[in-house]
Amino acid sequence: MTVIATTPPPEGCIDTQVLDHVLLIGINRPAKRNGWTPQMFRQLAEAYTRLDDDPALRVGVLHAFGDHFTAGLDLPLIAEFVKNGGKAIPDDGTLVEPHNMGQPGYRRRTKPMVAAVKGICFTVGIELMLAADIVVAADNCRFSQLEVQRCIMASGGATLRMAERAGMGNAMLHLLTADEFDSTEAYRLNFVQKVVAAGQELDEALVIAQRIAAQAPQAVVATRLNVLKAIEQGPLAAIEDFDPVRQRLIASEDAAEGVRSFIERRPARFTGR
Repeated sequence: MTVIATTPPPEGCIDTQVLDHVLLIGINRPAKRNGWTPQMFRQLAEAYTRLDDDPALRVGVLHAFGDHFTAGLDLPLIAEFVKNGGKAIPDDGTLVEPHNMGQPGYRRRTKPMVAAVKGICFTVGIELMLAADIVVAADNCRFSQLEVQRCIMASGGATLRMAERAGMGNAMLHLLTADEFDSTEAYRLNFVQKVVAAGQELDEALVIAQRIAAQAPQAVVATRLNVLKAIEQGPLAAIEDFDPVRQRLIASEDAAEGVRSFIERRPARFTGR
């Protein structure tokens, strides 16, 4: 597909494009291999917030312009920003925090996110894709969680989610060696769900997003949140939500539409109500 890109300023930007019920969120600083700046983080949070707050939007797709997903942080800019007390994303609950770790003061995303990664995907790139719900990787990806090479600890979710997805040993292998691994290894570790030929990753991610967007929005959000609760708080906490969520969903207009579409043998036309 063709995505619309603006000419980015030197500090980069995040471009958005709406396609039906899908919000495309594009990382746009290709001249610097999409190295992250404070401005880009702020705009990413604004894009994620737009996805959650707009009833017409049902799924997000995170992708990148240029040949690479991201080479990671623009360390000189980020270090100076942090040193001066800057916060790219406020902790007052106004914006969705894209790493989705649930720290106090930060909003969490409720709607699904599909990530399409390609080329170099280092440090924060891995953490953002692991914070998404589904990841499609090009077969030319180069992954590395290399913070230990810079006397930094990964703090955007890698230490949590790598072990969760791949087990402690596999997580330690890549976190502690800062080695580079490919899409086949990322697939083996459950970091990505599909590997496709380079150049097809965004199209495949969009196919998945559109398939999700065709389902009942309230049920999609409820299902996603229940899975996260089971992972983070345990099965019993997730089970406690079964009955109240079931009762809320069954009383919705979309539940009635689901029954009608079944009887009439046609695709459902969900509205989110």
